[in-house]
Amino acid sequence: MIFQKIVLIDSCGLTSPVMEQITLLSKEPVVIYNDYPDTDTEILKRIGDSDCVLVSWRTKVNAEVIQASPKLKYIGMCCSLYDEKSANVDILQARKQGIVVQGVRDYGDDGTLEFIFAELIYLMKGLGSRQWQVDNRELRGKTMGIIGMGTLGTMVARTAKHFGMKVFYFNRSCKPNLETEGFHFLPLNELLETCDIISTHLPKNSNVLGAQEFRYKKPNSILVNTSIGLTFDKEAFLGWISGDPTSFAIFDGPGIGEHEEEFSKYSNIMISGRSSGFTLEAQSRLSEKVLANMCDFLALETSSVLSD
Repeated sequence: MIFQKIVLIDSCGLTSPVMEQITLLSKEPVVIYNDYPDTDTEILKRIGDSDCVLVSWRTKVNAEVIQASPKLKYIGMCCSLYDEKSANVDILQARKQGIVVQGVRDYGDDGTLEFIFAELIYLMKGLGSRQWQVDNRELRGKTMGIIGMGTLGTMVARTAKHFGMKVFYFNRSCKPNLETEGFHFLPLNELLETCDIISTHLPKNSNVLGAQEFRYKKPNSILVNTSIGLTFDKEAFLGWISGDPTSFAIFDGPGIGEHEEEFSKYSNIMISGRSSGFTLEAQSRLSEKVLANMCDFLALETSSVLSD
């Protein structure tokens, strides 16, 4: 069993070899859009009469769009899916209509990990246009605080430990297995006032730092955000970064989002316009996982039909 019609409603970033395999899963020719729709009307026009759509993290597929797409039976998210709250697809509405939504995880972590430590080393040693302190510094002995101890947060913790850093974390729950590795839980405010570097690894639309939390932020410290979108209140952040010129913030493309122009006015904010995790290798991992999800869905559907 295969899909009747597959549509990529925006630029999903899938590799050519995988796209060739996806074409074999559709009775009708696959429709591919390489830009991003900016209205619900345009999204609905692209979905049309398809029963399968693929979408990146940049396009929001809300409840109204899903309600108006009665032929849909599968939505493939070509991006991370951590929980329903953070998803750019209204999974609750999809479930009501019997539409299966599948996302992927852990495809861009290696590239993001490299970006974080590359930026920190450049800043510590003044290899770029900015330097953390007057003297050339090492990572060894510095304190790293991680907010969100999932797969990437754990990778950051272990790499920091390799560099001889002291690692603490804040998470929704303690991680006993990681505590045995020497990574210790701290309440959020204590983490902020203790650590030289804070790195956030949270689902999209998370907001954990407000004005109260930034009051605890250690002076002459660094904040790194490579999550999708801001993980803090914007005005509170700008109050902190402008009020302490000895502190720095580091963002990649998804982390800075639509705030790049505004944040670039601050000399102590370091911005990379690129997605740190979307390397060629990550693109390949993403593509293979998207394809595997589609094949698994079709296999289950075929099995269900045969059992009936």
